[in-house]
Amino acid sequence: MSHKYPEVQGGGSLIVAWQAKNSHVLVVGGGEVAAGRILHALNADAKVTVVCPASGLNDEVAFRVSEGQVSHIDRNFEPSDLEGADMVLCAIDDPEASTQVWKLCKEKRIPANIADVPPECDFYFGSVYRDGPLQVMVSTNGNGPKLASIVRKKIANTLPDNMGAAIDNVGKLRKKLREVAPNVDEGPKRMKWMSGVCESWSLEELVQMDDRDMHSLLSHYDSGKIPAFNEIRHNLPTV
Repeated sequence: MSHKYPEVQGGGSLIVAWQAKNSHVLVVGGGEVAAGRILHALNADAKVTVVCPASGLNDEVAFRVSEGQVSHIDRNFEPSDLEGADMVLCAIDDPEASTQVWKLCKEKRIPANIADVPPECDFYFGSVYRDGPLQVMVSTNGNGPKLASIVRKKIANTLPDNMGAAIDNVGKLRKKLREVAPNVDEGPKRMKWMSGVCESWSLEELVQMDDRDMHSLLSHYDSGKIPAFNEIRHNLPTV
């Protein structure tokens, strides 16, 4: 029986997409690594506070401070900075101070990442490829960040340039479908029908799909039929 189920491979991380919108992310440090962490947090629509003397800010972080993209506390980290923090990203060149930040976060149960110190991390940052709504992350579980970057580039090179646009349109179609069939018990049918659209239409057709095409396509949902793209192209159903 065991061959029917996936084999457990311990030692990995639980890869999740953390919804950090409006969460308070505290970044300790203002150098190159901190700049990368800040960008990740801002891309996730988090509210970012940077704790670092102004003299320690690199050009990118200083720019984000000057533009009001992040809040800035012009001094070294103090324990009181953790008040209200939902997540802490520490990127300073002081192992002792970094460990102190880690210990304080553990006491307060605040998830934290201490740059370049895997044992002092609740989570890792991977190498990320981004195309609109599409995000692909490669993680080596803290073992080889540069290798993660190499693997990510190889994966990105195999993906079509318009993948993000196709995903945008699929997202719009799913939203419209929920309006057409809002009942909870319709869930399995909605999922099966959407899967069928994604499997039977080409990437180029998903990119070309506009609101009129979606309206025409959705008229076939009740029957479960998935017509070809050229069958519904601007072919609005009769009311």
